[in-house]
Amino acid sequence: MITSVEPERVRVLNDATVRTRDYVLYWMQSSHRTEENPALRYAVERGDQAHLPLVVYFGLWQTYPEANLRHFRFMLEGLAEVARSLESLGIRFILRIEPPDKGVLDLATNAALLIVDRGYLRQQQLLYRHVAERCPCSLVQVEGNVVVPVEAASQKEEYSAATFRRKVTYHVDRFLHPFNTGSPERSSLGLDLPTLAGETTDALLSQLTIDRSVLPSALYKGGTAEANRRYEQFLDNRLGGYADNRNDPGGDGGSDMSPYLHFGQVSPVTLAVLAQEQGGNGTPAFLEQLIVRRELAVNFVRYNGNYDSFSSLPTWAQKTLALHHADPREYGYSLNELEHAATHDPYWNAAQKEMMKTGKMQGYMRMYWGKKVLEWSKTPEDAYPAALYLNNKYEIDGRDPNGYAGVAWCFGKHDHPWGERPIFGMVRYMNAKGLTRKFEMDQYLENVRQGR
Repeated sequence: MITSVEPERVRVLNDATVRTRDYVLYWMQSSHRTEENPALRYAVERGDQAHLPLVVYFGLWQTYPEANLRHFRFMLEGLAEVARSLESLGIRFILRIEPPDKGVLDLATNAALLIVDRGYLRQQQLLYRHVAERCPCSLVQVEGNVVVPVEAASQKEEYSAATFRRKVTYHVDRFLHPFNTGSPERSSLGLDLPTLAGETTDALLSQLTIDRSVLPSALYKGGTAEANRRYEQFLDNRLGGYADNRNDPGGDGGSDMSPYLHFGQVSPVTLAVLAQEQGGNGTPAFLEQLIVRRELAVNFVRYNGNYDSFSSLPTWAQKTLALHHADPREYGYSLNELEHAATHDPYWNAAQKEMMKTGKMQGYMRMYWGKKVLEWSKTPEDAYPAALYLNNKYEIDGRDPNGYAGVAWCFGKHDHPWGERPIFGMVRYMNAKGLTRKFEMDQYLENVRQGR
């Protein structure tokens, strides 16, 4: 079938054929938006070609690994916006509280074709595989949360940004073409398919049996509209100085897009195009982070099956850390002490508190934070899961390729050997003196105190 979606984004996941049934079904899994959504665009076009209405499904999985109230609130705020937008397009949105593979297989019984967007983590891959093996119709995956499709960028795990940059940038112009999704030829609003999509976020949350130990962020609200509002402010006020200001913990140089990218509430293609249109000195540095660094993280989790463990690190990093395994630590903290920001270091404590309160940590401090978890833990093997646990529990964009790659970077991934020193060996070292030498850290402490 001919569609406007680039063929490199499209992959058939099973051997079933397209059938004559009641509707085309889009299983919305990781792209929670209607704006610049290749999977939705593909589904609309295939539905029109078959003269069938389109139905969109999302299954609220209460026991999704490591998800808590903070994540569910942010996600549901975005899905409420999706529901309104789909209705305006004449598309029935089926939102149900159930494991998504169970729900989508039930709906696929009457589907001519099933389309799903793409995620890269192990749990997502297991869901796709389970559905592909049991789905009575053709299952087509459409990749829309990266600028360059992962296999088009590289066919293997890349060593560093330096090896990946040339490969991914070669393809950028070919895929940097956003588009809008119009209404399907046939409305599906009249189909009798039960849904909870009309209920409020609070009503849905009250029905969920989930971990409620982490409160929703008071600073970040979910949804494409909120992402667009924040990004417009970034383009107008901060993009020009991004190269110089993005690392300053006490400043406000970042884009704040990582939570929205994590839930697919905004497209990286949209962000990149708007940044290019804005132009200015900060644009190349921003695109480096958005495309090269972010998609290097996707490359990591796609090609390294151990992306969430110490064994994912390069051989040189594992060896050098092993050589310093027994080095004495001046400071040592338990996971409980780290989680409650009970260390001697006011900057590290502030970073932990920022993450706990807001669901996000300033980018440079996220690197410093991870380095200190390594330094203050009994062993590197203890430090690695501790950093992942804290990141995934409190960050809105936890459980994300960027998070797994970011923690791994603190232990030597995507980096090179440096001068040897205690505990770290040849893994890059960071200290508080470096923070105070480069930045106005009192301002960062004040920002965290005020919840900014």
